[in-house]
Amino acid sequence: MTERAKPPFDSQQQSPPGKTLRMSPVPDHGETTYRGSGRLKGKRAIITGGDSGIGRAIAIAFAREGADLAISYLDEHEDAKATAELIEAEGRKVITISGDVSDSNHCQLIVSRSVSDLGGLDILVNNAARQRSFKNLEDISDEEWELTFRTNIHSMFYLVKAAIPHMKAGSSIINTASVNSDMPNPTLLAYATTKGAIQNFTGGLAQLLAEQGIRVNAVAPGPIWTPLIPATLPESAVSKFGLQVPMKRPGQPAELVSAYVMLAEDASSYTSGATIAVTGGKPII
Repeated sequence: MTERAKPPFDSQQQSPPGKTLRMSPVPDHGETTYRGSGRLKGKRAIITGGDSGIGRAIAIAFAREGADLAISYLDEHEDAKATAELIEAEGRKVITISGDVSDSNHCQLIVSRSVSDLGGLDILVNNAARQRSFKNLEDISDEEWELTFRTNIHSMFYLVKAAIPHMKAGSSIINTASVNSDMPNPTLLAYATTKGAIQNFTGGLAQLLAEQGIRVNAVAPGPIWTPLIPATLPESAVSKFGLQVPMKRPGQPAELVSAYVMLAEDASSYTSGATIAVTGGKPII
């Protein structure tokens, strides 16, 4: 078993959305550990927020399982390029699409380009997210509240609406929720509220699309070591990050991906409306 990094972590702060190589320790996305076995052979997938963190780990795993990928990201060009190179090294096709998923027109572009360049669409992973920390309610501007909702939940609606006409029976939609869906952190009020909405969106959409044979599920991560952490949390929270769960450490992105692969593969044909919690031992009620 790979030894995983535990707190306390070095003092480190970044500007949002953060960069992978500036983190200490650098997150493990499964670059040297994930082994594929063809579970997604021939599939075409979109992964939003696929440049780094959880998204990069999903991309590596999906590629090693045989999928071609479209990686959507905001403007983290260096991280996106590194992720694309990892996918190409597996002999899989990859396209990268830069832009803001809070804009419905851009979401339509992501889907149309993906379908055109990959030849179809079988899997949509809604993973992009915005997170900011505030101690007081009055510090949250109207603009911040609205942008968090547009990025985290409105984008899922835009992308699903654009994707459904191209998805056949057996296709899979996977939404990244959070432990905050059920246990909201008050200093992450806007983010946590959107994660609760994602949980409801997933359950309702699974029922709405069941007759079309399209499955919809969610993964609810606990504390995961990604660039979002040093870029959006205070230094004191970063140094102790992960101590709040029974395993007393944050999860690495690589430790999440088995849930996404399972939900994407054809063997999970009866799994829809589910949320898989990956929380380091902290139960979600």
